[in-house]
Amino acid sequence: MARRTKQEAQETRARLLDAAEQLFHERGVSRTSLQDIAQAAGVTRGAVYWHFEDKVQLFNAMMERATMPLEEDFEPSVSPGPDRPLDDLRLRLMNVMHCAAFNARTRRAFEIANLRVEFVGEMASIRGRKVAAHREWTEHNRDAFERARALGQLPPDVDAHQAAIGLMALIGGLLHHWILDPEAFDLMEVGQARLEHYLSSLTLVVPNRFPPLTAAERGALGRQPVCDAGGGDATGDAPPATDAVHPQN
Repeated sequence: MARRTKQEAQETRARLLDAAEQLFHERGVSRTSLQDIAQAAGVTRGAVYWHFEDKVQLFNAMMERATMPLEEDFEPSVSPGPDRPLDDLRLRLMNVMHCAAFNARTRRAFEIANLRVEFVGEMASIRGRKVAAHREWTEHNRDAFERARALGQLPPDVDAHQAAIGLMALIGGLLHHWILDPEAFDLMEVGQARLEHYLSSLTLVVPNRFPPLTAAERGALGRQPVCDAGGGDATGDAPPATDAVHPQN
């Protein structure tokens, strides 16, 4: 009897997650209530609260269910191994793009997180979850670049932190652009090409073809009418012009 009760509870939880995923995707998170989810799942509102404290916890559980497979390790037969961190990074990010393109649950979760949730009101704390996830992925990428640098697979002057941020911007931008307009390009084809180009470029020492910004050029930044409208700091002043050059790797 206890085993049957536990199984029923697991089935109810799964139905709630399925209903939340479907309704969040159709209506948006803010326009979906717990009562809507309970009704779609065929359970009482009390059953929702038995499994989840609030909509935030339900949302987090739904996202975790959809994204957990992306964090699993590959089988040893296909895993590049710890001595090939760049190859491992490439395969993992290719897997993220593949799941976004071909796994319906992953795609819905990405669409909900990018297009159908507002980080205000009761959902304000969701922003913290998203920031934490971004930082975790950035840290994972940074560690991979540091290992590659230690193994001599990247030049010693490569800034692993900056490289990790650049990689997050590339993959995040590709995913967001594709989710917004899937017909614009083939995510797997373009994604693989851009990812491999980026990782390969880090193995080379590329000179900066641009001269330092002049004082006049820096002074022109943010001076267009559209930037002036309500912009600037509290005093309305633009940042001071400077010819300081930031080192680039």
